[in-house]
Amino acid sequence: MPDSLARLIFPNNKAVEFTGPADITKETTEAIVNAANSSLLGGGGVDGAVHRAGGPSILEECKRIVAKINRLPAGRAALTTGGRLPAKYVIHTVGPIYGGGARHEAETLASCYRESIRLADDHAIKSLAFPSISTGAYGYPIDEAADVALKAVVTALPSTTHVQLVRFVLFSTSDCATYVRAAENISRHELANVAVFERQS
Repeated sequence: MPDSLARLIFPNNKAVEFTGPADITKETTEAIVNAANSSLLGGGGVDGAVHRAGGPSILEECKRIVAKINRLPAGRAALTTGGRLPAKYVIHTVGPIYGGGARHEAETLASCYRESIRLADDHAIKSLAFPSISTGAYGYPIDEAADVALKAVVTALPSTTHVQLVRFVLFSTSDCATYVRAAENISRHELANVAVFERQS
């Protein structure tokens, strides 16, 4: 796994890190977040990679969840074990399909991050890694998604009881650079005097 390229450090030693290009299925955080679809039955992109790397036990757990709730709505999250993954848990969340940037799309995307962190905290998980949700097949522009994601995470993280580390694991160098720029910008405005932005040399 590459070292983090940048991070935001909060006064209570909580941190948000950024790394990429990297493979989220190889992450050693306690949990990774899967950009799933509402059926929870696997798919392409991150979803397919998580199921392939984690093995059939993840799908079996997802089927049991679906049997109870039918479908996982966009903006919500559900937890399974990690199967054969290095991560102990997988948090499955469903991002919005981009349709032009309506406010409800941004709210749904932010909810994916907030709900994932809440679920992790409820299960005493200390570290979790996110992909860039909805920016693949669902078409969310990466610059808009990064801004929404970062604002949601830095709002949710300070109040957690257990979660100490959130890592963004980005597929490409350019995606990672976009998230790092968003973090630096947020640190100068929303987080001024609250968190310190560090760029690794």
